[in-house]
Amino acid sequence: MKKVLIIAGPTAVGKSSLSVDLAQKFSGEIISGDSMQVYRSLDIGTAKITPTEMKGINHYLIDIKNIQQQYSVVNFVSDAGDLIEKITNQGKLPIIAGGTGYYLQALIKGLAFGGQKSSNDAIKKNLELELQKSGSQALWNRLNSIDPLSAAKIPVNNSRKVIRALEVYQVTGKLFSDQENFGDRYDALVIGLNCDRQLLYQRINSRVDEMMKQGLLEENQWLFNNGGMENPASKGIGYREFDSYFSGDSNLEEVVSQIKQDSRHYAKRQLTWFRNKLNVHWFNLVEHPAELKEINTLIEKWRNNDEL
Repeated sequence: MKKVLIIAGPTAVGKSSLSVDLAQKFSGEIISGDSMQVYRSLDIGTAKITPTEMKGINHYLIDIKNIQQQYSVVNFVSDAGDLIEKITNQGKLPIIAGGTGYYLQALIKGLAFGGQKSSNDAIKKNLELELQKSGSQALWNRLNSIDPLSAAKIPVNNSRKVIRALEVYQVTGKLFSDQENFGDRYDALVIGLNCDRQLLYQRINSRVDEMMKQGLLEENQWLFNNGGMENPASKGIGYREFDSYFSGDSNLEEVVSQIKQDSRHYAKRQLTWFRNKLNVHWFNLVEHPAELKEINTLIEKWRNNDEL
C-alpha cells in the first residue's frame, strides 16, 4: 500500500507549519484536507496557508472551487486519491495536512465505495423535498427500516447525514453502514497535534481575534454580496455566524463570540472523533517543541517499515 503521512488535530495547534517542515525533511508534497480551503477568495476565515508559509512546497486542494460550488467527502476521497498516486509516482511522500476526522477516515478506509459514484443530484433533491414535506423523524424512520446500523449512529436531527445515507443506498444499492467494512487503502501514519484544553481554547480565541484584525468582516461582506448563505462556502465556521449580523439580529461582538464558541466546540468534537476512529500518535508541540525529534524518529521507522 502507498504510504501517506497525515497531520491531524484541532485548529490552532501548528499543523500547517509542521507539515511544511516535514515535507522539507522527507521530500514531501502537501494535500490540504480542509473542506473550506478549497474555496477561492476565502483566505482569512479558513486560516489558509500563505505562499510565504509554504516555503516552496507544493500544496494541493487549495483554491480549486468557486464559492457557489459544492465540495463533499466523495470529491475529497477522489481528488486526494489521484494526488497520492501522482505524488508517490514522483518519488515523493504525500502529506495530508488538516481535515475533518470523517474526511480522513473516508480516505484511509476507502469509504467512497471503492471509487464507485455514490452521488446523484436528482435523488438528493427528492430526499430534501421529502424532508420538507414529512419531517426529519419520518426520514430517519425510513433509514432505520433500510439500514438500522446507520440509523443507530445518526441522530434524528442530523438530516444532512440521513439524506446522505439514503442517497448512497439508492444510488449504489449498498448500505451506508457497509462503508465501514472496507480495509485500509493506504499505509497511513497519523500524527496528531494537541495541547492542554484551556490553552487550546485560548489559542482558538486569539486566532479568531487575529482573523478579525486581518479583515474577516470584509471577507464575509464580500461573501454576503455574492450570494451569502445560498453558497455552500457560507456554511463553514467563521462564515455562517455572520448571517445573523447581516440580517441585523446580532451585533459584531456577538458574532465574534459565537465564532469562538463554535470553533471550540468543533475542536472538542474533532478530538473525540480522532481518538475513537483513527489510530493517532499524539504530540504536544505547543508546550513541548522538543517532541519534534520524536515525530521525526517515528516517521523514519514508519518509512523503513520498522515496527512502531
